[in-house]
Amino acid sequence: MTIGVIVPRLTDTVMAMLYEAIARACGRTGRIALVATTDEQVEGELRAAESLLQRGVDGLILATARDDDDLPDILAKRSVPFVLALRTDGKSLSSIGDDRLGGHLLDLGHRRIGIIAGPGYASSARGRQEGYLRALGEQGIGPDPNLIVDSTFSIDAGTDAALTLMRLSSPPTAIFAVNDNTAIGAMSALLNLGLRMPEDVSLVGYNDIPIVGCLPTPLTTLRVPFDQIAMTALDLLISGRSRPCEPIQMAAPTLIPRRSTMANAGKERTADVTTRG
Repeated sequence: MTIGVIVPRLTDTVMAMLYEAIARACGRTGRIALVATTDEQVEGELRAAESLLQRGVDGLILATARDDDDLPDILAKRSVPFVLALRTDGKSLSSIGDDRLGGHLLDLGHRRIGIIAGPGYASSARGRQEGYLRALGEQGIGPDPNLIVDSTFSIDAGTDAALTLMRLSSPPTAIFAVNDNTAIGAMSALLNLGLRMPEDVSLVGYNDIPIVGCLPTPLTTLRVPFDQIAMTALDLLISGRSRPCEPIQMAAPTLIPRRSTMANAGKERTADVTTRG
């Protein structure tokens, strides 16, 4: 009746929203959710799992899956019930968003779109980049490596990545950030460069954390259905191993259009903006 939840950090609004959704799902079924954080460290994840298991939790929901993560294999060998949420390792029971969906900026007429791609170790970041590349391909647009900037999920990283994109000799007319934190950082960079949104550059984020609708330019974003992901994760944890099911369950995000995007006439801006602002 007690579920352990492991997240990288609760100062990350996305992870806090996921934990709250899991706590709500547990509450509706008479369960209690206990949380532990890892600070995005692999060794911290194992310590967090051991601490929760010592406190007698009946299963674990992990929002920390990454490429170099051995914890799922360790838990499976010990027959500890667990489910991955928001991120997946591609083989464990997982409840995630369909990170490949998007395409809004192409629908608005943009053809030179930069992406702040996020960390490669996170399946959510990889899935959103995959969706970006697939959407371009469907429009017959070849990927430009200069428009793909690897990043972390932090605001500062978003600022740095946006500056890298806008200092190109042919900068993008729009930027897609794979989470809202990096989009907030990108917005700061664009404002400091003297650029207007959406008149000069359109900007899209991902997750729809509460603050993005209250920014000076409200942010267009993809809303992740945290409550649905949480309920599915709990269901998989309780019964997924005792009945046939697809190992990875996906929930579709919802586009939330706001003022940071607009239709583009098709002219790619080539001016050097490094001297603006």
